[in-house]
Amino acid sequence: MLKEIQQVQQQARLLYTETQIEAALNSMAQAITQKLHDQNPLILCVINGGIIVTGQLLPKLNFPLTLDCAYATRYRNNTAGSDLQWQYKPATPLQQRNVLIIDDILDEGHTLQGIVDYCRLAGASSVHTAVLLDKNLGRAKPLAADFVGLPVDNHYLFGYGMDYKGYLRNAAGIFACKETS
Repeated sequence: MLKEIQQVQQQARLLYTETQIEAALNSMAQAITQKLHDQNPLILCVINGGIIVTGQLLPKLNFPLTLDCAYATRYRNNTAGSDLQWQYKPATPLQQRNVLIIDDILDEGHTLQGIVDYCRLAGASSVHTAVLLDKNLGRAKPLAADFVGLPVDNHYLFGYGMDYKGYLRNAAGIFACKETS
């Protein structure tokens, strides 16, 4: 497995550098602060992909907030998604809370939509979404993110929380896997 991971990493194409990502995170933080600074939001980090993005954004949000996480997945360390499975639901009561869900990427949108729906059903006053990347699929998605860092074309990606078969989430940049024919 490690040989495959090393090969994928060596053949990948860098799409966004750390500097570009940091600028996008700063811009997202400004927009989030403008919208939510007086709403005492509950931040929901989507595990595992949203860990790095959430960790980078939180110190930039200079206002009162609380933090929890949600773990719903369609991929389970595979490269293709299937049905949504909940591994962990937020422990914090969502009733009458303003919620900001933070994830790494808005791909097809099914996972993020499922988490949004859960928050609304649990009584959240408002639900906002923030993603580092919004993937251009050339078709409609079930939702649009409220806060987006960077656009990206339809590639299989890794880095900054996104993985390749469970690996490479820690890559310092956003990378596209080599296209296979």
